[in-house]
Amino acid sequence: MSKVITEITPLSNEDCFYLVDRYKDSFTYPLHKHNEIELNFVQKCIGARRIVGDSIETLGEYDLALIGSGLEHVWEQAECTSSNIREVTLQFLPELFGENFLNKRQLKSVHTMLDMAQYGIAFEMPAIMKVYGMLDEITHMQSGFYRVIKILTILYELSIDSNFHQLSSSSFSHIKVSADSRRVQKVEEYINDNYGADIRLQTLADIVGMTPTAFSRFFKLRTGKTISDYIIDIRLGIASRRLVDTTMSIAEVCYDCGFNNVSNFNRIFKRKKGVSPKLFRENYRKHKVII
Repeated sequence: MSKVITEITPLSNEDCFYLVDRYKDSFTYPLHKHNEIELNFVQKCIGARRIVGDSIETLGEYDLALIGSGLEHVWEQAECTSSNIREVTLQFLPELFGENFLNKRQLKSVHTMLDMAQYGIAFEMPAIMKVYGMLDEITHMQSGFYRVIKILTILYELSIDSNFHQLSSSSFSHIKVSADSRRVQKVEEYINDNYGADIRLQTLADIVGMTPTAFSRFFKLRTGKTISDYIIDIRLGIASRRLVDTTMSIAEVCYDCGFNNVSNFNRIFKRKKGVSPKLFRENYRKHKVII
């Protein structure tokens, strides 16, 4: 089976950041991952497509994404016709700042953002415009020290902005979600262990000793999702991983992940991911190479 390319960057233990500013006429780099956290800014990319984990999104004029360590990603040409694409890529190792540094009160928001980066984060236009000038500025600065200070400022400004959304699902990225509530955690563990079976609301409510109605309200309050949406998201994340990593048929993936019929699976997958399971698999396979 083919694997995602693991990119080795020239970042050494003596460096803080790896910065690349380039102009190009197309997106050609294949699906890849790396140990570094990456902040990637793209300009003049209308119609291009960004794939991060099991997230696929079509881009507008600008794109700014923060990608966590080990998370596969690619920007592909799709419908983009621009011949003057600008891409500014900033990479740094997760241990650059250290837990002691990030745990300081002034950096709490940066710490939270970097934790969220394990799923991938896409910033929306208000956030992009807030740091656009600084991103351009760091590509022209000569002093390494002041460049580091400016990059820290960019990360901080992004961390206190609410104009962003999560990209990949936790089940696709193999990330264990830690719930605030022990009762929610018990339910999440049950769902993660039984996603392929018929999961009933009464069973989940019994796990935490609540009535179904009270449990539904409690779960939505704690997680921001209805229980049905949460179960669907877990199943879709695992289904996406099956499509990428196995040769199982779409029907096999459908039933293995707890969906009761293929047409319903296709409909939900396309509504949530923007593409059909078949196209999702093709998008990944054409970017994967044997290594």
